Amino acid sequence: MTILAFGRTGQVARALASHGVVNLDRAAADLSVPGACDAAIRAARPRAVINAAAWTDVDGAEDAEAAAMRINADAPGEMSRTCAELDLPFVHLSTDYVFDGSGTGPWRPDDPVAPLGAYGRSKLAGERAVTAAGGRHVVLRTSWVFSGTGRNFVTTMLRLGAERDRLSVVNDQVGGPTPAAAIADACGQIVAAMAEGAPSGIHHFAGSPDIDWAGFARAIFATAGVDCAVDGIAAADWPAKAPRPSNSRLDCSALADVFGIGRPDWRAALKNVVGKVSRR
Repeated sequence: MTILAFGRTGQVARALASHGVVNLDRAAADLSVPGACDAAIRAARPRAVINAAAWTDVDGAEDAEAAAMRINADAPGEMSRTCAELDLPFVHLSTDYVFDGSGTGPWRPDDPVAPLGAYGRSKLAGERAVTAAGGRHVVLRTSWVFSGTGRNFVTTMLRLGAERDRLSVVNDQVGGPTPAAAIADACGQIVAAMAEGAPSGIHHFAGSPDIDWAGFARAIFATAGVDCAVDGIAAADWPAKAPRPSNSRLDCSALADVFGIGRPDWRAALKNVVGKVSRR
């Protein structure tokens, strides 16, 4: 039996593919269709399930909250109930957007949640549905995911840096950039540990060290050898439909204590990602 992963084209889903999982795309399991996730799990007969599929359009969720809820809350709830019935370990990926981003300290898994927008509300509802199912589960909150594929901050900065000599980037939002490959590795380790009896719970996993977006952009350009200046600006000067957390720092110590998984150094991963992008 194998590991089943919902999602095929997302950053983490692509990284999971290298771990020998069976990835399901929308054609194989349409998360917007009730019953599709349950049927897919029962047909695959896996030894564990990972949900790496999500509605990730943060601004778009403000105008389509019901659709975001279906993908980010109802579908994971369905997955988790089926996994609970079949006694399968279930790993569900979530986000720092369940917090309001206040303060300057790192958020602990048991800190009060208060999402600022529709996307965060939908992801929080998904967490609660997974927990309520009562099966063997781990909710893994991550932040600032990047890789060399798809649309993410690193690929966007590399594209814009090649086109312009100066960019304005927000410098009052802080978090831990997290390599998609490291998340995939962590999911594999969690599944293996759950098979040996590791407890269910909510955990945080983010790259280290914490940095603001402007600083991250400068690191990207320095790593890639791109001559593009970065001007730091306030988030208020970069209007967006959905508010973003100012403080996305995550306390990942519980994950290290329970699963032995430490925070990855995003600087090392960034070198690999930039190298892969530049070779295309």
